[in-house]
Amino acid sequence: MKKIREWLNIQLVKNPGQMVLSAILLFNILFFLVSAVIISSLSLAGTEHMSFMEATFCTITMILDAGCIQFVVEDIGTAGVATVIICLAIVLVGMISFTGAVIGYITNYIASFIDHANAGARQLKIYDHAVILNWNSRASEIVNDLLYAPTKQRVVVLVGGRRDEIEKEINERLADTIARENREVAKQAAAIGGIRGLLYAYMHAFRRNVTVIVREGDVFSSKQLHDISLEQARMVIVLGNDINNTLCKFEHKELTEQKMRGNAQTIKTLMQVADITAAAYSADKQKIIVEITDDWTAELVDKIIAYKQVEGKCNIVPVRVNQVLGHILSQFSLMPELNLAYRELFSNKGAAFFAEEQPAEEEINYLRQYLATHTCALPLTFMESHNQSYAYYAAVSQRDVSRKGEPKVAPYSVNLNADYWIERKNIILLGHNSRCEEIMKGFEAFRKEWGYKDRDEEIVRVLVIDDEKHLEKMNYYRQYPFVVGIQAAQVYDREVIYKAIREFVDANEEDTSVLILSDDSALNENIDADALANLIYVQDIIQAKKEEDPSFDEESIDVVVEIINPKHHDIVNSYSVNNVVISNRYISKMITQIGEKDALFDFYSDILTYDMGDGDTYESKEVYVKKVSRLFTDVPAPCTAEQLVRAVFEASVDASLPKERRNPTIVLGYVKPGGHMVLFGGEQADIPVTLDSRDKLIVFSNH
Repeated sequence: MKKIREWLNIQLVKNPGQMVLSAILLFNILFFLVSAVIISSLSLAGTEHMSFMEATFCTITMILDAGCIQFVVEDIGTAGVATVIICLAIVLVGMISFTGAVIGYITNYIASFIDHANAGARQLKIYDHAVILNWNSRASEIVNDLLYAPTKQRVVVLVGGRRDEIEKEINERLADTIARENREVAKQAAAIGGIRGLLYAYMHAFRRNVTVIVREGDVFSSKQLHDISLEQARMVIVLGNDINNTLCKFEHKELTEQKMRGNAQTIKTLMQVADITAAAYSADKQKIIVEITDDWTAELVDKIIAYKQVEGKCNIVPVRVNQVLGHILSQFSLMPELNLAYRELFSNKGAAFFAEEQPAEEEINYLRQYLATHTCALPLTFMESHNQSYAYYAAVSQRDVSRKGEPKVAPYSVNLNADYWIERKNIILLGHNSRCEEIMKGFEAFRKEWGYKDRDEEIVRVLVIDDEKHLEKMNYYRQYPFVVGIQAAQVYDREVIYKAIREFVDANEEDTSVLILSDDSALNENIDADALANLIYVQDIIQAKKEEDPSFDEESIDVVVEIINPKHHDIVNSYSVNNVVISNRYISKMITQIGEKDALFDFYSDILTYDMGDGDTYESKEVYVKKVSRLFTDVPAPCTAEQLVRAVFEASVDASLPKERRNPTIVLGYVKPGGHMVLFGGEQADIPVTLDSRDKLIVFSNH
């Protein structure tokens, strides 16, 4: 008996539901048997010859449906009181113990099953999906960009908490994108009109093709990672947690300082992920993308790659978030129109970058041969990635890269300016974020590539306006000789900011770019607040100059505004600013594309970094925005994209030029004043091009 009691206690603790169900079933079995014995022994009229099994069946039938009592008592009105009481007692007890108890248990089990499913306690059998571990302000953009993927996508998110908030954030983000895209489709359908317009709207309606499952759990738990089928995922994205949700300012400060030193959570998560994906039972060619924001984490991630990365099994790609965004923001300051180009090229919508395994060849010959046999994609360059040679292209789809077609080129030529040199860049840096140092490195690299030879003046001139605390943190930018001015001012010092900007603009004849930064370490309630205030100041200055001089060219001051929260995009756009940079969105787009085509990682790293050589050799290629009036000796005549691309390429590699002066140049598109951009995607012969001296070409070249 002692052992029985011990066993029962253990089972009640470990499996209480099973024990309750067993007790209910056991009681009802005994009850049915006893009731059948009573019914059989009563020998009621009509049941005198009823067997025990028949009595049992009639008893159960009577319990489930009281109207079936006639099978036991033919006429309840003539039956004795004792018989009626016994029959009713059996019905009532049976209904409570059997029907009520079993239904209650099953109901409770179903509710428990739903709760367990919502909490992520059950194993998820899935494959070829994307997994996101942890959550931050960039995560919803990663999911959003998957809407533009050509096939249906499945995403599993594993987070430590806030599941309901995250699901709401994802649904709002996806719904907003779908509604915006469908508004564009509706406009196009309205222009077509009639039944054809309705058919167009139906055929091109933007639909949700992403299924997202958010699970709460422990990202460090091997079991819970297996429960979301991590070993069968197509790509795994390891994100760093945000600190902006912290409500306590002291805790926020502590987390900020800790984040600057390193992110141990990222290392711990990656170690667990790498251990699973490197195992023999995991799927092949899995991609693990990990966000990095500091050198300490980067160093340890490199060690994990050395220990755990298995060729053909798992490929770990570290993305230096601050470095990438710093270089992007520096390039946008130097050439604001790049924001328009990258917005499309770094996404799955419209023209994008593609890679194909291709044996390396002599580049100029390959580009010429490809242009002679393909008309829907643009060849860019060769690069090595993971010990494999890749050719890179700009196209609307991977299919366009391999689609062949002979150019319909009529005789056409252009005259490139043999002495072309990029004009001096004047930049006002307004505010701060965690990427200021990387932004300065971007300016420094551009300065070394394009520094004026035999001249004393700087190719880049920067004025920094920021509060005293952050200026001191950056050592007042003394290490950067191209920083020609420093102005200490808080966001509330309107007149000080006005005066510094006006003086800098008036002192420089060339166009000026104003880069307004958003503090990414601010609390959620203050995100983008300073950037929006600074935007108002700059727009007031532009408006004042316009009132003073009606002939003032507003586009001589390019305003590039960085915002972190995409919800503020419409607010910024209401101030007629074309160059709104949602910094988190760029990282998200890159992560999404790298997850699909990991060979793009090295390509992105190359085009976002200017050559740091001596200014005589240019090994890497970048995307540039070059003024038509400076790039050509004469404005090209109207033509097609097919003609312009080939004419510029041939002029840039003209055999009469010295070898060091040959600069293979591929035209990707153009930008007109006001921000109208055209990228050459699709059949190039169908894209008309009419340029004037104020237009700018988007080109891919060494220099």
